[in-house]
Amino acid sequence: MKSHRLSGIWILSAVVFFSALSAPVQAQTLTTLTSGTEVHVPFLLPGQWKYFRITALDWQTDLDISVQRLAGNPEVYVRFNALPTQTEFDYKSENLGNESVHADNFTDVPMESGVYVIGVYGGDSAEQAAGGMSPLAGNRGGRATLTSFKITATLSTQASSVGGMGALPFEGGSAFRVWAPFATSVHVAGDFNGWSNVNAPLVNEGNGHWSMEHRDANPGHKYKYVIRNGTDTIWRNDPREQGITNSVGDSVIYDDTAYTWNDSGFTMPNWNELVIYEMHVGTLNDSPGGTPGNFNSAIARLDHVRDLGINAVCVMPVHEFPGDFSWGYNPSYPFTVESVYGGPDEFKRFVDEAHQRGIAVLIDLVHNHYGPTDMDLWQFDGWNESGWGGIYFYNDTRASTPWGDTRPDFGRGEVRQYIRDNVLMWLGDFHADGLRMDSTSNIHTTSWGDNADGWSLLQWINDEIDNTQPWKIAIAEDLQNNAFITRDTGAGGAGFDAQWSAGFVHPIRGALQAGNDSDRNMLDVRNAIAEQYSGDAYERVVYTESHDEVANGRARVPEDIWPGNADSWPSQKRSTLGAVLVMSSPGIPMIFQGQEVLEDEYFRDDDPVDWSKEVTHAGIELMYRDLIRLRRNWFNHTRGLRGQSTNVHHVNNNDKMIAFHRFDQGGAGDDVIIVCNFSSTTRSNYRIGLPRGGTWRVRFNSDWNGYSSIFGNHFTPDVTAGSTAWDGMNFSGEISIAPYSAVILSQD
Repeated sequence: MKSHRLSGIWILSAVVFFSALSAPVQAQTLTTLTSGTEVHVPFLLPGQWKYFRITALDWQTDLDISVQRLAGNPEVYVRFNALPTQTEFDYKSENLGNESVHADNFTDVPMESGVYVIGVYGGDSAEQAAGGMSPLAGNRGGRATLTSFKITATLSTQASSVGGMGALPFEGGSAFRVWAPFATSVHVAGDFNGWSNVNAPLVNEGNGHWSMEHRDANPGHKYKYVIRNGTDTIWRNDPREQGITNSVGDSVIYDDTAYTWNDSGFTMPNWNELVIYEMHVGTLNDSPGGTPGNFNSAIARLDHVRDLGINAVCVMPVHEFPGDFSWGYNPSYPFTVESVYGGPDEFKRFVDEAHQRGIAVLIDLVHNHYGPTDMDLWQFDGWNESGWGGIYFYNDTRASTPWGDTRPDFGRGEVRQYIRDNVLMWLGDFHADGLRMDSTSNIHTTSWGDNADGWSLLQWINDEIDNTQPWKIAIAEDLQNNAFITRDTGAGGAGFDAQWSAGFVHPIRGALQAGNDSDRNMLDVRNAIAEQYSGDAYERVVYTESHDEVANGRARVPEDIWPGNADSWPSQKRSTLGAVLVMSSPGIPMIFQGQEVLEDEYFRDDDPVDWSKEVTHAGIELMYRDLIRLRRNWFNHTRGLRGQSTNVHHVNNNDKMIAFHRFDQGGAGDDVIIVCNFSSTTRSNYRIGLPRGGTWRVRFNSDWNGYSSIFGNHFTPDVTAGSTAWDGMNFSGEISIAPYSAVILSQD
């Protein structure tokens, strides 16, 4: 038998036997069809079969069989890897006359890769069935007929009907779709096709997107796109990959539906009840040396976080970054989870475990820049202008950021969709309860000034969240004290729910870290406490420590107070005075990992939290727990700390004293008074205004020596409010308070 190659497929030109077929098929003669080539069968007797075969390859998505009737009534049956019969078949033509059969990956019987046997049946002769004339007599006068036909079978690779981008598993294979508008051709190569760079072509959809479906490309298989741009051949990881071996490795097909969630009982706390714990997976719970911590080690600290009273963690970025050690603010692949931390399913398990402990998970996202290293997004499909970054980036000086020339092109529709889809992926697929958007100022401004593209993108994303998942919180790190960041989009705002407050952290840290009491400005402290955006107390996040504030030339608050002596009395007293302000001021309070055990020095991505300090500073940890419980109204006598209203009614810059009133509706169990002494002098018989008469109970005294053995344990008795008007209030009382201390009062 003679063989030759047509249309990229080896075929046999004569009747053949195919060893891979089942025994009944091997016993029959099969005519091999070449895709798209017509074969003429001049006659077929009634009751007789004519068999053909055609071989479907993994990347061929559609099989179309057409039979043109010339005489008689041919019936078409198709079966995978076996002879079809009138009762055993995968596909059957239902047409009368000209017959057709279509199969693809999503027909009732999905296509498979291998040999399809096509059987054409000549039909039954009525006379033959009744014992009449021979079927060879012809068809004149209505007698028995012969069947004659032409058959064409076409195998093709079509654009995928599966919605979405990236690698999209379905039963039996995966679809692939990628945006590469300047590519000449795109193929996918991977474990599933021997890494061939020519076997699996994607189809140009005509809009810059390319797609196809590949059977037997399954979750866990590694892959890359092979992009040809003119004479250049470029191997790229998938910009939408959800799995990766490492930042310089291969994309991995990931089945997002495989993980079984166990968090159906979780409810997002009200935003005025949130207390956030910012954490870094690599250093939260690890030992120095070796690889970083991971999601499994972080899960082991969740009981501690819960017992502290925290009900939300903000996880520093976990998308894939270069190497193993990083803060995470240099994302190489925004759609996948850092491999050294454990990958996507381990992050889901972390979220699941947090939810089972009543802890919300907020994820830190970076879209103001990408990379700039280990990043296949750069000149992704080979196109660029003047050496800039290509399709995902601005191709002019707007691309320049403090971290590299990799600012995304926020005006290009496909890039906007990429970022929008990324945000919603974390909130949807990973069950995140909210987000922190990093450095939004570098989205809505560039070196050219205000960037309307970036502003409208932020509005679009926040509107999408509000319309689909309004209970989830979107927090901006903008740090420009711009009220429009948290203003509704309908009023021209960016639509975030809250923003990190530079107007709180910097004045408060300045007052805590000043070496001399005379340098502590109570007017600045007052303004920091009272600051609000658009009249809403909870449109800001307040803190004294964050990953930024304890690095980049700065250190932990106790370290900054007395470098090298973070355990000292001044460091302990003044850093915990700051903790009181964080937990009692209007806003959403946040602490940084290790702050509750007086962690020292500064944050580094290779220096884990020293949890031995849980023993050394068990009292400080207890203080944070007590403050968080007061903040959350644990005992139902500090409800005002969750309220909207604040009145900083007592400011004494000479004596460095300040007092403020927090309340919701007011009254017993609601009105809360916070008194702070920013001086090294004990204040006795010190009068402050109070909103109501009667006894005000001391709910908290930061000088208690149960919090630290070096504290003075100064006794502050309950305060009796008399009718002497003071500080603009109708009542007042005298308080005794230790140096660098805070007292919290409320009524039964």
